[in-house]
Amino acid sequence: MTEDTASALPGLDLAALRGYLDTARPGLFTGELSGRLIAGGRSNLTYVVTDGQRELVLRRPPLSHVLATAHDMSREFRVLSALEASPVPVPHTELLCTEAEVLGAPFYLMQRVDGVAMRSLEDAAWMSDEQARAVSLRLVEVLAELHAIDPDRVGLGEFGKPDGYLRRQLDRFGKQLESSRSRELPGIEELASWLRANIPESRRAAIVHGDYRLDNALVRADPLEITAVLDWEMATLGDPLADLGLLYVYWTGTGESDSSADPITGGLTKRSGFPTFAELAEHYARYSGTDIGELHWYVALGCYKLAVILEGIHYRFSTGGTVGAGFEQMGNIVLRLIENGLAARTGEH
Repeated sequence: MTEDTASALPGLDLAALRGYLDTARPGLFTGELSGRLIAGGRSNLTYVVTDGQRELVLRRPPLSHVLATAHDMSREFRVLSALEASPVPVPHTELLCTEAEVLGAPFYLMQRVDGVAMRSLEDAAWMSDEQARAVSLRLVEVLAELHAIDPDRVGLGEFGKPDGYLRRQLDRFGKQLESSRSRELPGIEELASWLRANIPESRRAAIVHGDYRLDNALVRADPLEITAVLDWEMATLGDPLADLGLLYVYWTGTGESDSSADPITGGLTKRSGFPTFAELAEHYARYSGTDIGELHWYVALGCYKLAVILEGIHYRFSTGGTVGAGFEQMGNIVLRLIENGLAARTGEH
C-alpha cells in the first residue's frame, strides 16, 4: 500500500481521536498516535493510524461538499462487518463513530490488511504474466462469490431494495450530478435519457459492491492472493451486472491510443498478462452462471455513474475541498466517459 507521510493531516485530529478512543475503546491504542494519509483515494479520506505497536486504518468522508448518501460510513462499516465470515475477503472492523463532532464527520476504524493496491504499472512490476492473469481471473471470481451470497444469511436482507434498483441508480446519480454541477457537460443528458428508455429487466438481486475494480482490492505476492476488497461505501442490494459493467469501465479506461497515458488505467490492465475484459466477462459468466447478453447497457451505466462521481470530485478539487494527487485530471476524464457511454449503446464495446 503506497503512503504519503504528512506533517499536517487534514480531516484527522489525532488529539481529538485519542480523546474519543480513550473513552469509547480504552486500550485500543496505548502509545502516542501518529497518522499517514494513504495515497490514491479519490473520494473518502483514508489514513493509517498507529501508536508504534498497532496499526489500524481510519476512513472518513471528504472535507467538504459531502453528500450523505455518497459517503455513508455506517453503511460501509455494516457491510464490512457482515461479510467478515463470507468467502469475500474483507478487513476486520474495529469501531464506528457516528459523532461528527470528534473529527468533523463520522468515521470508522478497521484492521490493516497485508497487500498492495494495484494502481499503476509500478505497483505490478513484480508480477509475472501468469500472476497477472491469475489475479485478474480471481478478481472476477471474488465478484461472483459476492453476488452469490444470500443477503439474509449475513444480516443484509434489509440492506437495500433490489426492486427498481436500476431506475433508482439513475435517479440517485442524476441528483448527485445536479448537486455537483458547475459547468456544461455535453452529452450527459442524452446518455441519461437513453439509459432510462432502455432499462433491462434485472434477472436477480445480489449484494453489489458499487465501485468494484482492481485497485479496490489488495493483492499479496506470497502466497499470491487477493487479501481484501475495500471501499464499500456504495454497496447495496441490486442488479449484479451493474458491478460488471462498471468493472469494464475501470478495466478499459478512457480508450487513449497510448494506453500508458490512460488516466483511469495508467496502462496497467493493458500490460502483458492481464486478460482482455471480454475474457473476464466470459469467466464471470461461466463461474457464476449469469447471462451477460445485455452487458452493453450496464457498461453505459458504468460510464454515466463514474462520470458523475468524478464530476463531484472535480467540483471538490476546484473548491479546495479534497486532498491528494491527480485530481486535476478529473474534469477531462468526465468528458471522455460521457463519450464512451454514448458509444456503448451499440453494444460494440
